[in-house]
Amino acid sequence: MLAAAAVCPCPPLLVPEVAAGAAPELDAARAACTDALGVLAAARPDRLVVVGPAGPVGSGPHPQGARGSFRGFGVDLDVRFGRVPDASDADSSADAGGAERELPPSLAVAAWLLARTRWSAAPVEGLGVGQPWAAERCIQLGGDIAAQADRVALLVMGDASACRTLKAPGYLDERAAGFDAEVGRALGAADVAALKALDVQLAQELKAAGRAPWQVLAGAADGAALNGELLYEDAPYGVGYLVAAWS
Repeated sequence: MLAAAAVCPCPPLLVPEVAAGAAPELDAARAACTDALGVLAAARPDRLVVVGPAGPVGSGPHPQGARGSFRGFGVDLDVRFGRVPDASDADSSADAGGAERELPPSLAVAAWLLARTRWSAAPVEGLGVGQPWAAERCIQLGGDIAAQADRVALLVMGDASACRTLKAPGYLDERAAGFDAEVGRALGAADVAALKALDVQLAQELKAAGRAPWQVLAGAADGAALNGELLYEDAPYGVGYLVAAWS
């Protein structure tokens, strides 16, 4: 059963070493992410599952101990999902093999956030979600995740549209602000039905990388009757960044 969820954006710029001189511009977003992770810890989960967008190489499961890196962004910084399993752990050999596959950037940002807040409330595992995955597949995955333990927490990584301004990665699309506003409303209200109904094609056209992870959240939260709060909403680089907490 889903006990709590946090929704955070996943730009590598959240990591100050990557953002360099521009780091202060996302201080409010970092603070909101910290608050959202505090909601997860307060829920006392049995396990934490981190869900984020990924390409073909990074999609699929990533176990505790999996490593990520920001070297591709010019920064000599590595991160991990929690501690590395040792020989005394059950299934440690399987975990060690899986941990050799590097985290996709969205999950690396999540690992950085968890390390920053010194997460120790529950074991951590990740799931890279393919951005083209159909809504039905994402919703089913969410239901499967929620059934894994009595108290599951989700950390859901993903950006909204990348088309909010002329200088945005996807250029300006007049539909982007409305799309982001509806997603923000749904996340703030824990509106599961609205997240399930997100238009996959429109999200793809607007380069909204969070669509699939949000629909995993919707599947996991079905029947959980959680309350939501939108903690942050902005588009500082023409990309919609949203932070929310469900409990």
